[in-house]
Amino acid sequence: MNLLSSLQSRVAKRAEYRRTVKALRQMPLDVALDLEIHPGDAEKIAKQAVYGR
Repeated sequence: MNLLSSLQSRVAKRAEYRRTVKALRQMPLDVALDLEIHPGDAEKIAKQAVYGR
């Protein structure tokens, strides 16, 4: 993988991470709690979903 494609991949993953965090934060509280998603866990959940960590 060359430098440019690596950079593009990292930028795309970061954008996906930010979209996921935003979607989780905008979820109505009752829906989030039904799914056992706590508002403070948005970043952790998004990181795991996008980066697998």
